[in-house]
Amino acid sequence: MNQPTTDVTDPQPAREVPADVRVGVIGVGKMGADHVERLTRRIKGARVSVITDYVEQTARTVAATAPGSRVVSSPEELIAADDVDAVLIASPGQFHKDQAIACIEAGKPVLCEKPLAMNADDAYAVVLAEARSGGRFVSLGFMRRFDAEYAELKDALDAGELGTPVVINCKHRNASVAEGFLDEMMVYDSAVHEIDAINYFLEEPVVEVQTITPTPSENALEGQHDPMIFLFRTRSGKIVTDELYVNTRSGYEVRTEVLGSRGIATIGMNVARVTTQLEGGRWGGSVPADFRPRFRDAYDAEVQAWIHAIEDGSNIAARSAGVWDGYVTAATCAAAEASLTSAGFVAVELRERP
Repeated sequence: MNQPTTDVTDPQPAREVPADVRVGVIGVGKMGADHVERLTRRIKGARVSVITDYVEQTARTVAATAPGSRVVSSPEELIAADDVDAVLIASPGQFHKDQAIACIEAGKPVLCEKPLAMNADDAYAVVLAEARSGGRFVSLGFMRRFDAEYAELKDALDAGELGTPVVINCKHRNASVAEGFLDEMMVYDSAVHEIDAINYFLEEPVVEVQTITPTPSENALEGQHDPMIFLFRTRSGKIVTDELYVNTRSGYEVRTEVLGSRGIATIGMNVARVTTQLEGGRWGGSVPADFRPRFRDAYDAEVQAWIHAIEDGSNIAARSAGVWDGYVTAATCAAAEASLTSAGFVAVELRERP
């Protein structure tokens, strides 16, 4: 007996499952090794494929923690490698300009730890290189943009919940810093994050900056002004204060307070951590020793968003800082450095955006 016929359509071709993004990591000191661990254990859709470091044994030690990765002898070799789809730069800042431009010229997305470059001219060279490429390739590692509190505050500002922001007060405190972390490093390694936060929250540049140096703390390094206070004035006249105190001997804290016409918001109060009310009105709590516990989740979110952006072809996540942000930050840092030895405000010099 003939079997009844049924309509059989041609099967749809199997959907190609994208392979993991193969990430090459340049520089595996404290921050780079942290990123290798993150990519290997907590980030979806990516794996570390190639590693390089100035100290080869350091590279080999870190590579042993990332299954399937290999070590090469130079950043140039890593960037050109066929088994590298994207690059994470965690080398010292003086190498970022050339390495970022090499990634742009190779057409490979890059997440570059701050700074984009060590001066405004070099940062602008990266801006021009990306403009010539016709695409967007470079994300900057300003991880605070991906912190839950910073993101919530940014959304509140964009929605107008606080009205018009007038003043922003920032605080940046470390338990201690290494020898050599003098005034210029307080600008380029500490204040740089608050400077980017100004651009992120207000979406307008700083036009001038002044430094105030109180009597140094007894904890300050020799030749260091610690604490230090910066005053930033934005294009529309808003004032941002940034109090830096990098030898508190207590722990790592960053806080931001926005004073608006309809309300005030404060982030970074450690309210999610355990605190205790003690006899006599004293209190106790937990303050992290350095930045990694405080911003662990932000780093995870930043790198995961970067990987998703590579997968969808945009290369740069919506909240991420790009090359222009890196240039504006570098130019503002240059003015802040000049203000260390100048009276009054120092103007920020910005070139035209290509």
